[in-house]
Amino acid sequence: MPLRSVVRPADTESPAAAASVDDCRLIELPRITDPRGNLTFVEGGVHLPFSIARAYYLYDVPGGAERGGHAHRALHQLLIAVAGSFEVVLDDGRRRRRVQLNRPYRGLLIGPMIWRELDGFSSGSVCLVLASQRYDEADYHRDYAAFVAEAG
Repeated sequence: MPLRSVVRPADTESPAAAASVDDCRLIELPRITDPRGNLTFVEGGVHLPFSIARAYYLYDVPGGAERGGHAHRALHQLLIAVAGSFEVVLDDGRRRRRVQLNRPYRGLLIGPMIWRELDGFSSGSVCLVLASQRYDEADYHRDYAAFVAEAG
């Protein structure tokens, strides 16, 4: 059982390349198994390539409902299905990719300029989101056509 798995931040000195759905990746978080119940933890800057500035969670999502439907200009996120399961559709303006989350010790890292839609929520599912920044409406792309035009 690895106690820590270091995720290194991307090189910030190189010129910015267009974001790609291939840049989004699943990461395995540490697990401590115990007959009394298991424990998983995440530390910003250790397991994530960012410090955690905000955490929130989605729950009681009705069957057939969708969440997300936006992209962020600068924010990084880790999404974890801490209970149940759901799917995430990732879109970089050129290509789409669907990822299922269904393990509380596995998270999906999503960087800036990736459109995301969450659907297929199982009954009782909980989606935990760890974000690199506090809420800032100016960081959101909520219009898909405008997002695609900027993502180019």
